Amino acid sequence: MQTEIIISGFGGQGALFAGQLLAYTGLDNGLHVTWFPSYGPEMRGGTAHCVVIISDDEIGAPIVKNPAAVIVMNIPSLDKYESLVKPGGVLVVNTSLVDRNPEREDIGVVLVPANEIAEELGNKRLANLVLLGALLDRLDVLSIEQVGEGLKVHIPAHRRNLLEANIEALRRGAELSKEQLEPA
Repeated sequence: MQTEIIISGFGGQGALFAGQLLAYTGLDNGLHVTWFPSYGPEMRGGTAHCVVIISDDEIGAPIVKNPAAVIVMNIPSLDKYESLVKPGGVLVVNTSLVDRNPEREDIGVVLVPANEIAEELGNKRLANLVLLGALLDRLDVLSIEQVGEGLKVHIPAHRRNLLEANIEALRRGAELSKEQLEPA
């Protein structure tokens, strides 16, 4: 099993942290991982994305052409990555900042008002983990519980006060993803 994931947004939205958390959690669970961040020189407000590969075998290269999953946190990310998701893959869209629906019909799409959910939870910086929770619900790579445990170990000391809120953000994203799978 090898799963390639791209998380993309503006600098400051937490795309890199979400990817780093996946990578650390994979390592904690005995998997092979790569985490390859990329960001513009502006940092906050510029573009930021990362590639995460999680595998039960050695990883040949951190290059990904057609990821199994993509989280897009803004319109430029949707424009750039929607076409790259492999058929049958999953695209998680932050509808708080993306005002159009994806056009592809050969991938799973999860529409998540992440910023609104984060604000309901008391902190707009939780949007990244709401989106990550929705993604984890659709992938058979790491569970919400495993990533929650990873958070307990790897959350920066200056953010420890947000630990429970982050775990709740993961749960809320996963619940919303499940709701979108249920027939109306």
